[in-house]
Amino acid sequence: MKIKKGDTVVVTVGKDRGKRGRVLRVSPREGRVFVEGAAQRVRHRRPRRSGEKGQRVTMPGPIAIGNVRIVCSACGKAARVGFHMGEGGKQRICKKCGVAIA
Repeated sequence: MKIKKGDTVVVTVGKDRGKRGRVLRVSPREGRVFVEGAAQRVRHRRPRRSGEKGQRVTMPGPIAIGNVRIVCSACGKAARVGFHMGEGGKQRICKKCGVAIA
């Protein structure tokens, strides 16, 4: 997977197009990512105890991995990711500026 948990990404397609956020979870089998602040879903929670109120909780929903791009920390732009074999092993690099992505 070219996108990992903790990466900053930008959504390129859909109603949340242009939003930036941190990746909270990656599902490689389904090919989806959960991005903080994008594709918000509303869950209705029932009260657990008597006297407690039910509530609406917003949580991020899944986005197809092809609909997000990683944001390069060096150039600050949405870029494609490539791989390069360096001294430390396999590294992810930004296709726009060629700098290694942390």
